[in-house]
Amino acid sequence: MLNADLPPIKGFLETSFIDWPGKLCALFFVGGCNFRCPFCHNHPLVLAPEGMESLNFEKILDHLATRKNWLAGVCISGGEPTLSPGLPKMITRLKAEGWAIKLDTNGSRPEMLAQLLADNLLDRVAMDVKAPLTQDKYERCAGCPVDLSAIQESIELLTKSGIPHEFRMTIVPGLHTEEDIVAWARQFDHSCSHLTLHNFNPRTTLDVLFEKKQGFTPEIFSRMSALLT
Repeated sequence: MLNADLPPIKGFLETSFIDWPGKLCALFFVGGCNFRCPFCHNHPLVLAPEGMESLNFEKILDHLATRKNWLAGVCISGGEPTLSPGLPKMITRLKAEGWAIKLDTNGSRPEMLAQLLADNLLDRVAMDVKAPLTQDKYERCAGCPVDLSAIQESIELLTKSGIPHEFRMTIVPGLHTEEDIVAWARQFDHSCSHLTLHNFNPRTTLDVLFEKKQGFTPEIFSRMSALLT
């Protein structure tokens, strides 16, 4: 089986201008996720990764070698990469080739995150948080039961890690309110837990009902963002 002991690579973008602030990077998309966020636009990776072709990691490494003069690193996204036991092996191979690594994660697997940090395998992490740490709110946004203690542990790991990191929250009318942003600000110290808001974009979504929704107006989105400054 192709890349049997590595995370299933279901997509590869050789150049991204937006996934690593201030850097050009390549982007891996790993299949499989344990959340079912209704507004997710990567839902093929979530619901049916087995129906997508798996790409050959060795061939991707060879291709990346030709881009070293252009790229500053590799971002591993998903899906949820930390679900794969082979993630440390993949990153170790990439680091051996001289690549800096950024990981995108939902923070549900703090044990994997702790291992990667302890082994100095990560150069940057972006953690997607779904809501303030309130059980019903978080589960509504994640679309499934959530272990909030695991989310909290991942947040604490990152704030103490010493590596560049950010927290990101996609906000959706009907799911998020200004009070949610205030609640997050009260739960966490701005100085070590920077949160960036992303406005919902009604593209193809996991729950088709969300395709009929609109994001917040620019005025409301700006007001909500200002609550974090």
